Amino acid sequence: MSKRCQVTGKKPRRGKSYSIRGIAKKKKGIGLNVTGTVKRRFLPNLFKKRFWLAEEDRFITLRLSTSAMRTIDRRGLFAVVQELRAKGQKI
Repeated sequence: MSKRCQVTGKKPRRGKSYSIRGIAKKKKGIGLNVTGTVKRRFLPNLFKKRFWLAEEDRFITLRLSTSAMRTIDRRGLFAVVQELRAKGQKI
């Protein structure tokens, strides 16, 4: 299963992790130097959440990010599900 939010479409992003050495100028040092970079992935904060869809009298399971849960609270579950179905997702 892909690491993608069904509502917001959030997915892993690429970035770098920096190895830093030295003493900060604020602490009377000579400054911080980057001594190495390594590629890494920033993963979305995903949860598998089960909702009761009252209009259809059944439970649905969605893979959501935390921001998508807030969107469902704000707009309502049925409105979000209708929008997903209009995009062609099977729920």
